[in-house]
Amino acid sequence: MATVFSRMLLAGTAALVLPWPGPAPAEEIPLTRDVPIQEFQNKADQPAYNFDAPPQGVFRSILVAEGFDEELGFRRTHEIVPVNPTDIFRPDAPSIFIVFTVFPHYQSYQVVGVCYPEQVEGLDPKQPVTKDSMYLALEDESGYLKLFPPADRWKPGRYKVEIHIGWEVTEISLIGTMRFTVAQAG
Repeated sequence: MATVFSRMLLAGTAALVLPWPGPAPAEEIPLTRDVPIQEFQNKADQPAYNFDAPPQGVFRSILVAEGFDEELGFRRTHEIVPVNPTDIFRPDAPSIFIVFTVFPHYQSYQVVGVCYPEQVEGLDPKQPVTKDSMYLALEDESGYLKLFPPADRWKPGRYKVEIHIGWEVTEISLIGTMRFTVAQAG
């Protein structure tokens, strides 16, 4: 018994005296160079956002269409889908729809469309002719705006619809522009 104990004592003492082959020293992490604040903060390769084009960011898709249909989605939600997407309409079109899908969001908001006569004879391009809005709750991933014709009939010409996000229409709430044309049936 004494020999076993003395051997254990000898092994423990040797372990304390002999150097332990520990981990290899860590490799030095290279330092990054000091980047000028202009290069770090303001990326030059970032394209400018075009507010005169169809909106991006919030929308997965956005189309001008003759109508919409409601389908049951794969998550058992109601999805709004466009019917006959087009950007050319007849003057007797009862209404024009802007149908969209949005990315998931964590707060409710409102999508607003303000329609201006961009190139319509006899109408002021700065005076809106119609407007619509849609409230999107947390679970909503699609929706539509319904634009009624002014005075029961659309005048032939080109129209633009400013798309705004928010509770009121301001310069800052504008996120893009959709366009459509009203042409005589021929």
